Amino acid sequence: MTAVGHLVKKRGSVSQERLPQIGDWSSFDELRSIQDQRIPGVLGRAARSPFYAQRFAASARPGSLEDFATIALTTKQDLLQSYPFGMLGVPQSQLATYFETSGTSGAPTPAYYTETDWRDLAERFARKWTGIHPSDVYLVRTPYALGMAAHLAQQSGRFRGATIVPGDRGSSVIPYARVVQVLHDLGVTLTWSNPTECLLWAAAALRAGLDPGRDFPMLRALFVGGEPLSAARRRRISEIWGVPVVDEYGCSEIGSLAGRCPADTLHLWADRVKPEIYDEASGTLKSSGVGELVLTPLYLEAMPLVRYNVHDQVELSYEDCDCGWKLPILTVLGRAGQGYPVGDSARITQLEVEELVFSLPAELGVLFWRAKAEPDRLRIQIEAADTSAKPAEAALRTAIHDELAVPCEIEVLPPGALVPDDVLASLRQALKPRPLYGPDENWDQAIVFSAS
Repeated sequence: MTAVGHLVKKRGSVSQERLPQIGDWSSFDELRSIQDQRIPGVLGRAARSPFYAQRFAASARPGSLEDFATIALTTKQDLLQSYPFGMLGVPQSQLATYFETSGTSGAPTPAYYTETDWRDLAERFARKWTGIHPSDVYLVRTPYALGMAAHLAQQSGRFRGATIVPGDRGSSVIPYARVVQVLHDLGVTLTWSNPTECLLWAAAALRAGLDPGRDFPMLRALFVGGEPLSAARRRRISEIWGVPVVDEYGCSEIGSLAGRCPADTLHLWADRVKPEIYDEASGTLKSSGVGELVLTPLYLEAMPLVRYNVHDQVELSYEDCDCGWKLPILTVLGRAGQGYPVGDSARITQLEVEELVFSLPAELGVLFWRAKAEPDRLRIQIEAADTSAKPAEAALRTAIHDELAVPCEIEVLPPGALVPDDVLASLRQALKPRPLYGPDENWDQAIVFSAS
């Protein structure tokens, strides 16, 4: 039984309304028509939530495309202030899942979905050009507790019939050495994680005497998301493992928003969300160009957001792609306000530095780094073996001078300085309380590791 079938059995009939599929439309005009036809229903669902009921009460309840264009943006602050159920557009008994995220403030941002919503969510996430098949063994390696990403990957995998291996990154039960063991012994074919995980697995595999590109022959793709990813780092991960790295762009409040096509272009799922671009300088919205991404999900019912500002800086363009998909092309430029000033230069961003680090020659073996942007210089630490230390430092210094033109201080650290060796090698699995000890054991421990 598929995941969707399981959910139907739990709560009753899921709406049989057909969701649009890639290929249903042949032009961008037809795509916009799909969006426009959904807007009145979106506004009707939104009006049932306490937040929008109050917002719309100041004027006649909006219900048309013309009304839509006058509605103020919904912000992250609106969601924070509506915690926990101020955005709820259905009776609470209809909810299937509840999630939370928290940013730097630590305040929770809620996200909730019905089972009908999950059909849309699972389909969008499963739009991987590599496919997800019943023959796949699919390792899900993002945290499960309160977060959405792991559940989204698991649901989409079950929706396509794959075998799911829940490798919760937030749990001590499956440390990195055990991940490598699972990848190898189970013949894992697909993984879902953040990009950094893929580098940690590679380092742990090498530590165990395994070659990531040779000793995992069943692996066929790495699905990644959840953190900024430069083109250079994506290429490097792909080179290390010898498989495609398929990145995913999304948010907990709406789910999957964009994915790669067979031509390696990131497309926004504009048949399921209506996108707009907010120009902060002018305070205006437009259909394409550079600015902050604003989205209206077209099929979600539990939390029916209207003109939600994701606050990511993007470029959105309606250009033809070699893949043939009539979906807008999305370039994610970073979170609005990101970056730090260094010297007299413009703001330096993580993606800019990352692009330079992972453009170093692969044979130098640089996988891990960190940097601090100070007022007078950019300080960078990288890990490299002794034989690679001098050429890595020289190459990175030149790249920073040529591309960023800022003063820099580079320190090359030995392997294990940034990512300790015991983190990669430990097979200890879990912390468990233990009150009874044998005569030769140390009973000063109230909690002990249970080793594999």
